[in-house]
Amino acid sequence: MNKKKFVFIAGCIGFILCLLQAVFILRKDRQITIELGIFAGSNWDVANANSYVIIDKAIERFEQEHKNVKIHYTSGILKRDYSEWLAQQLLMGKMPDVFMILSDDFNRLASLGALKNLEKLMNKDTAFKLEKYFSTTLLTGQYNGIQFALPYETVPTLMFVNKTLLKKEGIEVPDSDWTWDDLLEISKKVTKDTDGDGYPDQFGTYNYDWLDAAYTNGVVLFENGDTKISLTNEKVVEAVKFVKQLYDLNQGRKVTQDDFDSGKVAFMPLTFADYRTYKTYPYKIKKYLNFRWDCITLPAGPAGDNISEVNTLLMGISNKTKHEKLAWEFLKLLTYDDEIQMDIFRYSQGASVLKNVTGSEEAAIILQEYMEESEKVIDNNLLSEVLEQGMVAPQFLKYKEAVSLATSEIRLIIENDKNIDSSLKILQNKINQYLKQ
Repeated sequence: MNKKKFVFIAGCIGFILCLLQAVFILRKDRQITIELGIFAGSNWDVANANSYVIIDKAIERFEQEHKNVKIHYTSGILKRDYSEWLAQQLLMGKMPDVFMILSDDFNRLASLGALKNLEKLMNKDTAFKLEKYFSTTLLTGQYNGIQFALPYETVPTLMFVNKTLLKKEGIEVPDSDWTWDDLLEISKKVTKDTDGDGYPDQFGTYNYDWLDAAYTNGVVLFENGDTKISLTNEKVVEAVKFVKQLYDLNQGRKVTQDDFDSGKVAFMPLTFADYRTYKTYPYKIKKYLNFRWDCITLPAGPAGDNISEVNTLLMGISNKTKHEKLAWEFLKLLTYDDEIQMDIFRYSQGASVLKNVTGSEEAAIILQEYMEESEKVIDNNLLSEVLEQGMVAPQFLKYKEAVSLATSEIRLIIENDKNIDSSLKILQNKINQYLKQ
């Protein structure tokens, strides 16, 4: 090879190397924007003045660790408008890279292929352990057995108990292992006519329905991934008949929210978010001020346990994201990081989806912070137990509609004194016909 040719080849190689280096530097310094989809306010429909605090802290931390990355979100989208906003983004091909997923939207988004399958990302990440989450919260983000979303915040259902009313009637607050028999017995004692007009105006329960009873009686409405509802098995029939017994105590009188708010009802299921909101100032003075109250587990049926439904706010990644690795890292920061998850207790009304955070001493201190010293705070171990052992709604299309139909029809069966066994059989066939369509 002559000298001229050698110099030419060497020059070309040098030029190519410089060009590659320039491209590398430009790509390294190029700013990447990760779009985030979130809504303002609380997922649990209670007051929340700090809805952006956790997200903003997480963004600040992520951007400090990734100098060429910016996280952008549109502020001011209310929860009631969020589903429509997200649907519009999907139609326009502008889905956020990472976004919150309402429970009513998860099945639809998963079935449409809008959510990234997270299995490969989870398996490749050696620092990521699913065991860190409450198992119930993970189930909420699974569709056909595949993890399409991770849990961000969770709340179980608890039983509100009016301690003032029970004390007036000489009744002790039940222990956490109480049963249907206990609830029925207490309801019989407290349901009475206190103003002498011949009709009861003090009651045992409000808003306690067949599904609350079914869950605590070991009922699985849709077994082994089946999309056929089962309403004729013995456990469901027992649950409906038990709720009918409670209803009959009221002698046809319809119990209202006003009855409950004025302290005339002993028990009502409510979420952990309600508990946190109305146990603390300033919201405590707006509701339930004229009586003392607390929360315990739901009563166990003869074939079940003291469990209840667990609801979870999910977060997922768009299946069309161009920044898969960064989106995964940001999703992990929000749902898997101990510090960010502890902020759920500091700035929101739910509980962390991580076992070690919810069960920690720090979480217990935060829960007590805005309570009166005399107020009892729900025990962290009990909260963790309720979350881990709770029931999760099956994730398939039409589930919400099927359960809503069952609830409205069962209410009519109870109120109109219909034969429960035969009516449930008819209702089961009706719902399964609907699910086939």
